[in-house]
Amino acid sequence: MTSITDPNMSDKFTSTLEEIHNKQLKTYGEIIDSTTELCQAHKHYMKTALDTCLKKCKDDEMLFDTIETFKKDLQVQKASLEEKEHAISETLSEIKQKEMQKGEIIQKIEKLKEEHSKRKNMIESQHKANKARLRNLQKARMVFQDHLGLEIRTISKSQTVKGERLQFVFRKISLSDPVSAYVVTMGIKQDGSYQIVSSDPALECLPFLESRLQETNNLPAFLANVRKEFISLARR
Repeated sequence: MTSITDPNMSDKFTSTLEEIHNKQLKTYGEIIDSTTELCQAHKHYMKTALDTCLKKCKDDEMLFDTIETFKKDLQVQKASLEEKEHAISETLSEIKQKEMQKGEIIQKIEKLKEEHSKRKNMIESQHKANKARLRNLQKARMVFQDHLGLEIRTISKSQTVKGERLQFVFRKISLSDPVSAYVVTMGIKQDGSYQIVSSDPALECLPFLESRLQETNNLPAFLANVRKEFISLARR
C-alpha cells in the first residue's frame, strides 16, 4: 500500500479528482445538451400542437358557421315546405270539392236525361193516344154525321180558349124541329184525357158521362149516350 506521505500521491489524487470532475462536467454538459434538445423539441411540439389547435379551432368555427347556415337554410326550407303542403292541401280540397260538384252535375244530368226520356215516352204515348182518339173521332164522324146528322166543328185558339176544342153539333133530335142544334163542347187535357167543357142545352148527367168516357175511352159510345140524353130532354 502506498503511503499517504508519498509525494506523488497528492498529484495522483488531484489528477483523479480532476478526471472525475471533468467526467461530471462532461456528463452535466451532455445532460444540459439533452435538456436543451428536449426543450427545443418540446417547444417545437408545443408550437406544432398550438398551430394544430388554432387550425382546429378555425375549422370548428367554420364548421359551426356552416351548421348555423344549414340550420337557417333548413328552417327556410321547412317554412317553404309547410307553405307548399298548405297549398297542396288547399288544391286537393278544391279538387275534392270540384269532384263533388262534378258528381252532383252528373247526377243532375242523369236525372234530366231520365226526365227527358220519361217526357219523350209520355209524348209518344200521348201521340199514340191522340192518334187513337183521332181514329175514334173519324169513326164517330162517319157514323154520326152520315146517319144521325152530326156536325163536328173546330174552335180555334183565342184569348178565352186555350188550345183547340171540338164542338159536336147534333141535329134530328126533336121531331118537331129536326134542324135545331144540340151542342157538346170538349177538349183534350195535357195528359191526353178527354175534358167535357159544356153542353147546350145543359145535361145534368154530363159529369157521369164524362167519367164513363175517362174509364172506357170510347168516344162513339159517349156521343151515342149524349144523343140519347138530348132526345130524352127534347121529348119532355
